[in-house]
Amino acid sequence: MQVAVISDVHGNLEALQAVLLDVESCKAQEMVCLGDSVGYGADPEAVVAELRKRQVPSILGNHELGLRDPSMLEWFNPPTMKSLLITRQLLSAETMEYIEGLEPTMVWREALLVHGSPPDSVTTYLFELSRRELMGIMGSMEQQLCFTGHTHQLEIIRFDGIHLEISPLQKGPCLLRRDCKYIVNVGSVGQPRDGDNRAKYVLWDPEEGVIEARFVPYDIASAAAKILEKGFPSINATRLW
Repeated sequence: MQVAVISDVHGNLEALQAVLLDVESCKAQEMVCLGDSVGYGADPEAVVAELRKRQVPSILGNHELGLRDPSMLEWFNPPTMKSLLITRQLLSAETMEYIEGLEPTMVWREALLVHGSPPDSVTTYLFELSRRELMGIMGSMEQQLCFTGHTHQLEIIRFDGIHLEISPLQKGPCLLRRDCKYIVNVGSVGQPRDGDNRAKYVLWDPEEGVIEARFVPYDIASAAAKILEKGFPSINATRLW
């Protein structure tokens, strides 16, 4: 059993299509999405449509929250706020209805899915939390494993009940110890911010307790050109490189 865990596609259709091909090549049987399928990128409608066509279970990201709750717009910086206003114009009424129905958390095959931070925060970044706060959160987590996104950086946090270890999630398989709890940040499909411009996601084998970070090249030039053509802030395009 292989589950593909993706996050932060951010309207980047080229990156999503490349990841979907990689997922198929790995013969993953299931896929889940941790939110922020929209925002920044030029094809939010097509991205959501593709995920819905494939019946990918998805949760609420902070960009979806900003779209359905206008009072949240002030939480974003000016370029991101502008991106969300443009994104809203590119979405159909049907897609907005779908976004309205997204939940902030989900338990999938005994793993907790949340966009920002467990137990249920859509907006909290993991790097905002102190080690003491993380130990408290993980100590009270019912699940052994939680997948998050939001920071656009691959990361793994391990807690054995006493010691907390935070490290980048490297390429290749990683065995999860049964006597520890984990928070795994699966990175970003559509806008990585870790110095490597390939699309990122994680394969998870819940039966074997193994995760694997995947790095997928895609047509960045096409994605960046469309961002500029549709009037998004130029930083949305330059960040892809």
